[in-house]
Amino acid sequence: MSELISADLVDLDLSAATKDAAARSLAERMVAAGRVTDLEGFLADVAAREAQMPTGLDGGIGIPHCRSAHVTEPTLAFGRSAAGIDFGAADGPADLIFLIAAPTGGDADHLSILSSLARQLMDEAFTGALRAAAEPARAAALIRGEQPEQQPEQPPEEEPGEEPQSGPQAASRSESEPQSQSQSLSEPGPEADGPRSADAPASEPTAPETAPEAPAPAPFRIVAVTSCPTGIAHTYMAAESLAKAARAAEVELTVETQGSAGFQRLDPQLIAAADGVILAHDVEVRDRERFAGKPLVDVGVKAGINRPAELIAEVREKAARGPVPAADAPARPTAPMDQGAETTDGYATRLRTWLMTGVSYMVPFVAAGGLLIALAFAIGGYTVDKAPSVADHFLWTESASWAALFFQVGSTAFGFLVPVLAGFIAYGMADRPGLVPGFVGGAVALTVNAGFLGGLIAGLLAGAVVRAIQRIDVPPVLRGIMPVVVIPLLSSAAVGFLMFLVVGKPIAALQKALTGWLSGLSGANAVILGVLLGLMMCFDLGGPLNKVAYAFAVGGLANPNPGSLKVMAAVMAAGMVPPLAMALATTVRGRLFTRAERENGKAAWVLGASFITEGAIPFAAADPLRVIPSAMVGGAVTGGLSMAFGCTLRAPHGGVFVVPLIGQPLLYLLAVAAGTVVSAALVVLLKSLRAPAAGTPGTDAPAADATHPQVSTHREVTTH
Repeated sequence: MSELISADLVDLDLSAATKDAAARSLAERMVAAGRVTDLEGFLADVAAREAQMPTGLDGGIGIPHCRSAHVTEPTLAFGRSAAGIDFGAADGPADLIFLIAAPTGGDADHLSILSSLARQLMDEAFTGALRAAAEPARAAALIRGEQPEQQPEQPPEEEPGEEPQSGPQAASRSESEPQSQSQSLSEPGPEADGPRSADAPASEPTAPETAPEAPAPAPFRIVAVTSCPTGIAHTYMAAESLAKAARAAEVELTVETQGSAGFQRLDPQLIAAADGVILAHDVEVRDRERFAGKPLVDVGVKAGINRPAELIAEVREKAARGPVPAADAPARPTAPMDQGAETTDGYATRLRTWLMTGVSYMVPFVAAGGLLIALAFAIGGYTVDKAPSVADHFLWTESASWAALFFQVGSTAFGFLVPVLAGFIAYGMADRPGLVPGFVGGAVALTVNAGFLGGLIAGLLAGAVVRAIQRIDVPPVLRGIMPVVVIPLLSSAAVGFLMFLVVGKPIAALQKALTGWLSGLSGANAVILGVLLGLMMCFDLGGPLNKVAYAFAVGGLANPNPGSLKVMAAVMAAGMVPPLAMALATTVRGRLFTRAERENGKAAWVLGASFITEGAIPFAAADPLRVIPSAMVGGAVTGGLSMAFGCTLRAPHGGVFVVPLIGQPLLYLLAVAAGTVVSAALVVLLKSLRAPAAGTPGTDAPAADATHPQVSTHREVTTH
């Protein structure tokens, strides 16, 4: 395992003026050292992480960092800027810049070293030593936590000369901390009870007048959780900052760092004995319900770094008010999809999130079942659905038997679509208690032939019923059995009643009418539907509208008919257009795009051909007003042509790789090509009109990778 940082990864005279230039300068050193394989791809990942949250910290520190597939091993580069570089910190520019690069599957040892560095950055002696370092080798040694050779001779003469020593000492101390990431980070102190209080020297100067015979008061105990999107830097810096503030306030603090090197859960006894809880996080806190009923301060991870003393004072103030009302308990907003929501989020925003949760959990069943069914039709023909059960009749040497096997396994997977959709919509609304009534409601939707729409309504009903039950104030003696017995029983009965006797039959009638309408689609009506679906698929490139259109098409495959097969073909064809169009545009007019975009364009050929619409997101993030309208026009052209040509598709995914399963395959490919050319021509035209200075060959637009606030380059690509 090579060293995390060496002298050639240190620049003590960093001359960059912007954070993008600083990241590039330090990243070039990583490339030269063989630690990064693709400079532009890595910088795009750094920019995407920076777009999530600025990485500047108070005290003149900038820590751009990311996980990237272009990193061969965990690596750190350090730069010192005399002029300072703005990384978004409240107190001004940063003069100490640490570029942290972690591979997507980085080993725990190196990631622990990175987390220990994050803790060291909260030590003023360590940062002071870095500012005073005269040689790159000395700075690298300080960061690695190595003792300088001359250090043993310094202590006898220098009284407070800790500055040269504290950096390495802090490094060696912190390096061991990540090995047990759930640990007490405050000094034992006199406030600890039992024999621990006798060992704590910190209390001698603070309470000389207290008589030794008086027992020490019980300490105020806090448990905390820190986490950030990448789990490399902010997670551990927040933990260290809270620990220092806790020592100053004579508070006993235990932190669970949910970071990249894994995490060790807080002891349940510690949680039970705690007087308050601090959650400093930018991603969902795992097992948040552990802290139910405790006074709670819930903030972003940067607040844990920048104002820890305020957080400790706030949680003490909340604890002083007495028992936490049920409405304030952290378990109240139990839905995982709601835990990161702003209190100002409207119902429509939350509804969209709940629906997307259900669709995202349904997608793997769609992919597995749909592709197996498509493969069965390819091998055994369109009569394979009439084959007897393979449990009763299967011949190893007959392709028809294998086709029947694939069809029956795929059909079984497809049978889960509606229950899974309903169950996880309810889960998104009400957490695990919503799963049982959600799955039950989805199964009832299938029983009454309410189909995809019935599953959607069943999920919403289940989530609403569970949330209503959770608001009931029950005696403490019943709280233990509520999530296991009472909530599943009452909610399942209520949802079953509503689906069987109230809403199930009307939805089934609507589903039947919709199916009949699709079956009879022809001419202009079919073309208009194809245009609409194409616009939806290309508007948000994998977002809510894209998911709605895709789920609508997949729902029709459960009971295939000519109309639903045309819808599936139009949806997949339109979804292929945006990345293919961007790939074509970067090929024919490369000068209009940055180097990073041209590299993304190469990958977009494969992504588009595979029906991964998200391949166009980097382009839309950099220039949404030109890219998104162009993609929508091309998608509308493709969707309309696919419907007009009468193309059909039985597979829910696969792109060009399932062309043999497409009805009218040549016309289908013509529709995709036409939309791609139209979209590429539009984006080239719109970009040519502005003639950007950054578009010259070899340049790189600083914010072109992932700065648009509405689109993230880190979205899942398993949408379809």
